Amino acid sequence: QVQLVESGGGLVQPGGSLRLSCAASISITSINYMGWYRQAPASDERELVATITAVGGPITAQPVKGRFTISRDSDRNTVYLQMNSLKPEDTAVYYCYLRGRRPGEEYWGQGTQVTVSS
Repeated sequence: QVQLVESGGGLVQPGGSLRLSCAASISITSINYMGWYRQAPASDERELVATITAVGGPITAQPVKGRFTISRDSDRNTVYLQMNSLKPEDTAVYYCYLRGRRPGEEYWGQGTQVTVSS
Protein backbone atom coordinates (compact mmCIF):
# COMPACT_ATOMS: atom_id res chain seq x y z
CA GLN A 1 0.00 0.00 0.00
CA VAL A 2 1.41 3.36 -1.03
CA GLN A 3 1.47 6.01 1.69
CA LEU A 4 1.46 9.76 1.18
CA VAL A 5 2.44 11.88 4.17
CA GLU A 6 1.58 15.57 3.98
CA SER A 7 2.90 18.41 6.08
CA GLY A 8 3.14 22.18 6.09
CA GLY A 9 -0.42 23.37 6.56
CA GLY A 10 -1.46 25.95 9.10
CA LEU A 11 -2.89 29.40 9.73
CA VAL A 12 -1.53 32.34 7.75
CA GLN A 13 -2.58 35.93 7.18
CA PRO A 14 -3.75 37.11 3.76
CA GLY A 15 -0.76 37.81 1.55
CA GLY A 16 1.37 35.28 3.40
CA SER A 17 3.07 32.10 2.22
CA LEU A 18 3.12 28.42 3.09
CA ARG A 19 4.85 25.41 1.62
CA LEU A 20 3.18 22.02 1.63
CA SER A 21 5.14 18.79 1.35
CA CYS A 22 3.99 15.32 0.33
CA ALA A 23 6.35 12.40 0.84
CA ALA A 24 5.55 9.18 -1.01
CA SER A 25 6.54 5.70 0.16
CA ILE A 26 7.52 4.71 -3.39
CA SER A 27 9.83 6.10 -6.02
CA ILE A 28 8.08 8.95 -7.80
CA THR A 29 10.10 8.36 -10.93
CA SER A 30 7.91 5.31 -11.64
CA ILE A 31 4.52 7.00 -11.38
CA ASN A 32 2.26 8.81 -13.82
CA TYR A 33 1.89 12.02 -11.88
CA MET A 34 1.39 13.55 -8.42
CA GLY A 35 -0.49 16.60 -7.43
CA TRP A 36 -2.56 18.60 -5.00
CA TYR A 37 -6.30 18.98 -4.72
CA ARG A 38 -8.25 21.03 -2.22
CA GLN A 39 -11.68 20.92 -0.65
CA ALA A 40 -13.11 24.18 0.63
CA PRO A 41 -15.36 24.41 3.71
CA ALA A 42 -18.94 23.36 3.03
CA SER A 43 -17.96 21.99 -0.39
CA ASP A 44 -18.50 18.39 -1.43
CA GLU A 45 -15.93 18.48 -4.19
CA ARG A 46 -12.18 18.43 -4.39
CA GLU A 47 -10.77 20.78 -7.00
CA LEU A 48 -7.48 20.44 -8.79
CA VAL A 49 -4.75 22.79 -7.63
CA ALA A 50 -1.64 21.57 -9.45
CA THR A 51 -0.03 18.42 -10.80
CA ILE A 52 3.42 17.39 -11.96
CA THR A 53 4.46 14.33 -13.95
CA ALA A 54 7.39 12.02 -13.28
CA VAL A 55 9.44 13.82 -15.93
CA GLY A 56 8.27 17.40 -15.37
CA GLY A 57 5.31 19.11 -16.97
CA PRO A 58 3.67 21.04 -14.11
CA ILE A 59 0.07 22.07 -14.53
CA THR A 60 -1.44 24.78 -12.32
CA ALA A 61 -5.14 25.58 -12.06
CA GLN A 62 -6.25 29.05 -13.12
CA PRO A 63 -7.37 30.27 -9.64
CA VAL A 64 -3.84 29.82 -8.28
CA LYS A 65 -1.76 30.42 -11.40
CA GLY A 66 1.06 32.86 -10.72
CA ARG A 67 0.76 32.37 -6.95
CA PHE A 68 1.29 28.64 -6.40
CA THR A 69 4.18 26.54 -7.69
CA ILE A 70 4.43 22.76 -7.69
CA SER A 71 7.80 21.06 -7.72
CA ARG A 72 9.31 17.68 -6.95
CA ASP A 73 12.46 16.19 -5.43
CA SER A 74 12.83 12.71 -6.91
CA ASP A 75 15.68 11.83 -4.54
CA ARG A 76 13.35 12.40 -1.59
CA ASN A 77 10.21 11.09 -3.36
CA THR A 78 8.57 14.34 -2.32
CA VAL A 79 6.34 16.86 -4.06
CA TYR A 80 6.00 20.43 -2.82
CA LEU A 81 3.41 23.14 -3.23
CA GLN A 82 4.75 26.63 -2.63
CA MET A 83 1.82 28.95 -1.98
CA ASN A 84 2.41 32.71 -2.10
CA SER A 85 0.07 35.69 -1.91
CA LEU A 86 -2.49 33.57 -0.11
CA LYS A 87 -6.11 34.72 -0.07
CA PRO A 88 -8.99 33.84 2.26
CA GLU A 89 -10.57 31.87 -0.58
CA ASP A 90 -7.55 29.56 -0.55
CA THR A 91 -8.76 28.24 2.80
CA ALA A 92 -9.32 24.50 2.39
CA VAL A 93 -8.08 21.05 3.24
CA TYR A 94 -5.29 20.27 0.79
CA TYR A 95 -4.86 16.67 -0.33
CA CYS A 96 -1.88 15.07 -1.97
CA TYR A 97 -2.69 12.70 -4.83
CA LEU A 98 -0.67 10.08 -6.68
CA ARG A 99 -1.63 8.38 -9.94
CA GLY A 100 0.31 5.27 -10.80
CA ARG A 101 0.88 3.81 -14.22
CA ARG A 102 -1.57 0.91 -13.87
CA PRO A 103 -5.34 1.43 -14.30
CA GLY A 104 -7.04 2.25 -11.02
CA GLU A 105 -3.78 2.88 -9.24
CA GLU A 106 -4.37 6.06 -7.27
CA TYR A 107 -3.78 7.17 -3.72
CA TRP A 108 -4.70 10.10 -1.49
CA GLY A 109 -3.00 11.64 1.49
CA GLN A 110 -4.82 12.32 4.73
CA GLY A 111 -5.17 16.05 4.03
CA THR A 112 -3.67 19.12 5.66
CA GLN A 113 -5.63 22.20 6.69
CA VAL A 114 -4.71 25.59 5.27
CA THR A 115 -6.49 28.58 6.78
CA VAL A 116 -5.98 32.10 5.45
CA SER A 117 -7.39 34.65 7.85
CA SER A 118 -6.49 37.88 9.60
